[in-house]
Amino acid sequence: MAICERFGNDRTRLLDILLEVQAQFRFVGPSLMECIARQISTYRVEVEGMVSFYAFFSDTPRGQVVIRLCDDIIDRHAGTGEIARVFSRILGIGFGDTSPDGHFTLEYTPCIGMSDQAPAALLNERVVTCLTPERAEEIALGLMGGLNPGELELPEGDGNNLNPLIGSTVRNNIRLRGEVLLGEVPADAGLRKTLRRPPDQVMEDVERAGLLGLGGAGFPTGHKWRMAADTPAERRIVICNADEGEPGTFKDRVLLTERADLMIEGMTIAAYAIKADGGIIYLRGEYAYLRNYLEAVLQRRRDQGLLGAGADRLGGFDIRIQMGAGAYICGEESALISSCEGLRGEPKNRPPYPVESGYLGYPTIVGNVETFCCAARILDRGAAWFRSWGTKASPGTKLLSVSGDCERPGVYELPFGVSVRELLDLAGAPDAAAVQVGGASGQMINMSQFDRRICQEDLPTGGSVMVFSARRNILEIVEYFLDFFIEESCGYCTPCRVGNVFLKQRIGKIRQGLCQPEDLDYLRELGRTVAETSRCGLGHTSPNPVLSSIANFPLVYAALLKENRNGREASFNIQSALEESRHLAKRRSMIYDPTYDGD
Repeated sequence: MAICERFGNDRTRLLDILLEVQAQFRFVGPSLMECIARQISTYRVEVEGMVSFYAFFSDTPRGQVVIRLCDDIIDRHAGTGEIARVFSRILGIGFGDTSPDGHFTLEYTPCIGMSDQAPAALLNERVVTCLTPERAEEIALGLMGGLNPGELELPEGDGNNLNPLIGSTVRNNIRLRGEVLLGEVPADAGLRKTLRRPPDQVMEDVERAGLLGLGGAGFPTGHKWRMAADTPAERRIVICNADEGEPGTFKDRVLLTERADLMIEGMTIAAYAIKADGGIIYLRGEYAYLRNYLEAVLQRRRDQGLLGAGADRLGGFDIRIQMGAGAYICGEESALISSCEGLRGEPKNRPPYPVESGYLGYPTIVGNVETFCCAARILDRGAAWFRSWGTKASPGTKLLSVSGDCERPGVYELPFGVSVRELLDLAGAPDAAAVQVGGASGQMINMSQFDRRICQEDLPTGGSVMVFSARRNILEIVEYFLDFFIEESCGYCTPCRVGNVFLKQRIGKIRQGLCQPEDLDYLRELGRTVAETSRCGLGHTSPNPVLSSIANFPLVYAALLKENRNGREASFNIQSALEESRHLAKRRSMIYDPTYDGD
């Protein structure tokens, strides 16, 4: 197969191979799986496992145009339901279906990084934003009339979104530019100064600046670099995590669009510091519309001698782009490394940690887009300059993605330590009643807590800040987040795979008024168990919406709970309780099943 040969029949490039096969044939069926397995000397079950794991693959044919309508909670509140009905009515198919002529497939998809301009959708790789029923009808009719997504007339975006290599309707919505990342940034100033210093001093600068990982975990960046540098190895790897899949997060999208050179400069500085010769940008599949532009930026830097064979001072360090294929779990660094290796995006056991044994067994540092951008600025302006913003434990500025019930959704660059109330004032959210800080895996706070500060010491976040007014249903939001985690769990460990389902079931019963106060104890205990016993960060944080909403919105729960006055469980239903046993025994009950006829 020519596609496999283009990747050298390399088993570790299986994700790239499958992406191209899916694009060319519109599916990866059994015969194609067999062919790929033979070409790259692996087992068909390995190929099939990849196809079943990543959302962008299918083992049955999809349409020539795949419409993926974003269905996150922000888009739902913005009117996704009405948009869905328009597409379904005009195309004549339901969601999850492909038209009989093979032209169209309709699908829902989780957050696509456009929460500031919802409702939004992907038409193959083309992004459409700010959808209205009228615009959805125009798009659907245009596609029915034979136009491909690239030929549709849509509003123009702004900034580099107007670059011919992007050509996107996306708007950056930069609402506040800070001094570190979104203000004036001289080209490669940090890299030029880096090359005049020994690697050890470069790491010292990052350590003295106190730069934390800005994807959410907050691990000290300089310490991570030093651990990788101190691990004996033939080679080392630098990976940029551009897979921001956390619902409500889109600030890395803006940096990829407007600060791509700065991100790559930061990766190059990291490579110099730890003596790495290879780099990877893991770009989420939903941002495929940025790929050609990023490839052009990489090539220009090679032509300038800043990457590749001409970069003598950097040991020939070069970067490739690895596209993702729709898996939230790949935002976790060890799952991301697995994906880069052509495997299912399942987290790896630790130890060893990636800085000791990461990509293909080599010491690997994984940092997110914002972190590498900040590292480049630190090497230009110095540690003291960077520490002049923020707090003692959280120095610098933070890009915040604000969406939901506010007048000015978008990206705000503010010093760490800013209060939620100050941010809401800037975003125009006078009616905010609840704020979800840190995305689905973060904390839901109430109005009395709006003076809390966004920083590692108080409210940490990778960037997502979702605003909800009093007209929103808190438990609907919590239930949506649990649905999201159930769908995105890799399924490896029981606490996450099963525990989140039980949490969602109990929240659903509470919404129906079928629970008692004791059910809150069940939710707290189960939530803590899932968090403490799950294998990776997804399970560690998935109960947060439940636990924080119980703690901070007790009256919401109290209004739906029933007191137990007769010793009977309010939600007990014998037929529901027996259903699982019927399924396992493969027969029905003669005593408790009123429909049983003895046959």
